[in-house]
Amino acid sequence: MSANPLAVVGTVLRRIVVLVVVSALAGMLVAGLALPFAGLTGIAAREVAAGIENLPTELDEATLPQRTKVLDSNGKTIAYFYAQNRVSVPLSKVAPVMKRALLAIEDSRFFKHGALDVQGTSRALVNNVLGQPTQGGSSLTQQLIKQILVSKADTRAQYEAATEQTVARKLQELQFAMAYEQEHSKREILESYLNIAFFGDGAYGISAAARQFFSVPPDQLTLKQAATLAGLVQNPSAYNPTLNPATARERRDTVLARMAELKVIKRKAARRAIASPLGLNVTQTPNGCVSTAAPFFCDFARIYLLNSTALGQTRSQREDGFLGGGLTIKTTIDPRMQRAADQAVRERVNPTDSAIGAIALVEPGTGEVRALSQSRPMGRNANSGETYLNYLVPKDVGGAAGFQAGSTFKAYVLATALKQGLPLSTTFTSPQKYRVEQGTVQNCAGANVAPWGADNSTGTGRFDMYTGTQQSVNTYFAQLEQLTNICPAVRMVRQLGINVPVADEVAPFTLGPTDVSPLGMAAAYAAFPARGTYCPANPIISIRDADGRLVNSPANQCKRVFSPAVGDAINDVLRGVQEDGGFGASNGLTLSQVSAGKTGTTTANKAVWFMGYTPNLVASSMIAGANQEGSPISLEGQTVGGRPLSFDEIGGSSLAGPMWKRAMGVIQQWLPDQDFAPVDESKLGGLGVDVPFLGGQSFAVAAAQLRAADLEPVAAPTRVQSIYPEGTVAKTEPGAGVEMARGQRVLIYLSEGAPRPPVNGGGPGGGGPGGTGPGGGPGDDGPVR
Repeated sequence: MSANPLAVVGTVLRRIVVLVVVSALAGMLVAGLALPFAGLTGIAAREVAAGIENLPTELDEATLPQRTKVLDSNGKTIAYFYAQNRVSVPLSKVAPVMKRALLAIEDSRFFKHGALDVQGTSRALVNNVLGQPTQGGSSLTQQLIKQILVSKADTRAQYEAATEQTVARKLQELQFAMAYEQEHSKREILESYLNIAFFGDGAYGISAAARQFFSVPPDQLTLKQAATLAGLVQNPSAYNPTLNPATARERRDTVLARMAELKVIKRKAARRAIASPLGLNVTQTPNGCVSTAAPFFCDFARIYLLNSTALGQTRSQREDGFLGGGLTIKTTIDPRMQRAADQAVRERVNPTDSAIGAIALVEPGTGEVRALSQSRPMGRNANSGETYLNYLVPKDVGGAAGFQAGSTFKAYVLATALKQGLPLSTTFTSPQKYRVEQGTVQNCAGANVAPWGADNSTGTGRFDMYTGTQQSVNTYFAQLEQLTNICPAVRMVRQLGINVPVADEVAPFTLGPTDVSPLGMAAAYAAFPARGTYCPANPIISIRDADGRLVNSPANQCKRVFSPAVGDAINDVLRGVQEDGGFGASNGLTLSQVSAGKTGTTTANKAVWFMGYTPNLVASSMIAGANQEGSPISLEGQTVGGRPLSFDEIGGSSLAGPMWKRAMGVIQQWLPDQDFAPVDESKLGGLGVDVPFLGGQSFAVAAAQLRAADLEPVAAPTRVQSIYPEGTVAKTEPGAGVEMARGQRVLIYLSEGAPRPPVNGGGPGGGGPGGTGPGGGPGDDGPVR
C-alpha cells in the first residue's frame, strides 16, 4: 500500500524546518562561544549570566586516583587498596583497535574539529528532534572536562553542580574544553579520557577495565573486546556485561557496525565479531586485606603506614595517598615463612576453639616482619571463628588487648642484671618457696611494692644464671629481681618497645604481669641475637609513587639498649634451654641450627609462650585461652586443636613449643647457618667480686674474709670429706675464683677429715682440686682453690 501523499509532504517539510532551526541554533552556539549571551534576552539571559559568574574560569585539573599495590618481599602482588580501581597507562600501552573503537562510537571526527564539533552537535540535534536514536552532541574533550569536574567533586553538592543540566554549565564546560585543547594535544586528551572514564563494575580507566572484564592488559585487547569496552562508557550500568550480557552485546554490535560504517574495520571483520559471544573472562580486583594470603600482616602494614608520616603529615593526606596514590609498596613478608607459620598454627589451634594460636617472625637487627599468623581468620562470620581483631600486634594497631607473657619476662630481668654488671655466676640458694618482703623492692616512683611469694615448679637448690634460666626457677629470679630492683627491668622492657603501664610496676615483674602481643615480644627478643640493638617491628621495605619514584619510607628507629657483650651472654644462657637439660630440648624443640629460647606460662594457665630464635630469626609462639570476644580465659579444660587440655599439658615448652618447632623446623632451611657470638666475660661484670680461696681456714677466719669482700657467709648444714683437717673449710659454693654479686651468700662447707682408703685399693674418692668424689656439689669444682 502506497504512503499517504500528504503525510510524505508533511515529513519532508518538517525535516526542512528542523534543518533550518538547527542551522540557526548551531550558528548561535558558535557565536555564543565568543558572546555567551547573544540571542538571549530577559530572565534567561540573567540566569545564564549569574550561573557563569559563579563558575571558575580556569580548570584546576585533579590528579586521578589510582589503586595502590602491595608486594611481598619477592615482588609478588599480595593486595590492592583503592578508592577507585584505576591504573593510569600511557596511550602507547593501549591497543590501537581500542582507540579506534572508542572514537568511532563517541567522537569519530575527534582529530578534525576543535573543542566543539559543530557538525556532530547539529547531527545530534536533528536526530533527537526527529525522534531518531538519541545521540550526544558533546565532543570527547567536552566529555573529558565533565569527567574531570566530577572527579574533583568531594561532596554531593559539588557533584550535582558538575552534572547539572543548565545552559550556564554547558557554556562553562565549553570554555574549559576550548582552553584545554589549547594546552593539550589530541593524543594527550585521548589518553586522559581513556584513563579517567568509568567502565562499570568498579573499573576506572582502560587498564582496570581490560583486566576486570577480559583479564588482559590494555595493549592486548582484541576487536570484539575493544568494542565491548568502548560501548560501556556511555552508560556503564545499563551496558554492564556481567549483569546485562544481552544488552552489552547489543551495544558492542552497535560499536562494531559504526566502525564498519566509518571504514575503521572491514565489514567482514565486523560481521565475524558480531557473530561471536562476548567472551568475558572476569578478574575481580580485591580491595583490602580480607582475601589475601596474609590478611593480618597486610592489615598491620596498612595501619603502620597510616600512622607514619611517610605518606603525609595528616591522617587525611595519608589515607588519600594510600587509597589513591597509585603506590607500589614492597613489604617484608616472606611468603614461604608465612605458609609455614600458617600450617603450624592451623595444625595446633582451630578457628572456633576457645583459644588463640599465633606466631610472629621478626629479623634481628632490622625489625623486618617476616610473617604473622593467627588461628582466627579475618572476616565477619563469628560462628566460623572469623574476626577483625588482630591478636598478633599491639592493641593500638590491632584492637586486641594482648595476653600476659609469664616467665618469658625472666630474660629481661636477666638482661638487666647483666647490664648492671652482675656476673653470669650470680648464684642463689633457691628453695621451693621464697617470699619477697615489703621494702626490699621499689617501683619507678620509688615506692615500696607489695610483698609477694614465689613458688617453684621446677626444682630447688643452688642456681646461677645458666642453670636458673635453663630450669626457669621462679625463686631464683625472685632473688635476682630483688638484687636488680624492679624499675631497671621495667625501663629496659619499655626501651624494647613494650608498653608497661604504671600499674604493672609490681613484683613479680619477672613473671610477666604486662599484656603483650606476639609481634611485640618477637621484636623485643630480637635485641638478644642483634647483640643489644632493638629495632621496632617494620613491615615495609620500600614505597614508590605512581611514576616509580622512591617515596621516603618510615625511618629506621633502631637503637642500642645494652652492650653486645650483654647480648652475647643472654644468647649463651638462653641456648641452654635448647640443650640437654633444658625444657626445649626435653620437649624435642631443637633445630638442626643453633637456637635459643625461653618458655612462659601465665597465672591460671591463661596463656603459654615459647620465645625461640636462631642468630637470624626470632619466632614468638603463643597459645592463649580466649572467648569469642577475645577476653583471656584459662586453657585448662579447653579443647584446642581437637583435644582436651589437662593441667599437666599446659606449658610453654609442651604446648606453644611444638607449634614453634613445626614452623621453625620448616623455615630453618631458608636461614643462613650461623652461630651466636661467643661470650667475652672480660666485658661483663664490674659489680662482682671473686670468692676468695678459703681451704683449710677456720670458719671464723673464712667468714671474716667473705664479709670483707662484701659477701655473706653461710654455714652449710652438712660436712664433707676433704684433704683438709677436720673442722676447717673444705670448700665453698660457689668455689674460689667465681665472680659473685656483692651481698650474695656463700656456703661454707667444713671438713670431716680425709676420706678413708678404698677397701679394694682404689684411688681417693675426691679431695684434690677438680675432684669429683665426695665433696663435690652443685656448681663446685672440688675443694676450695
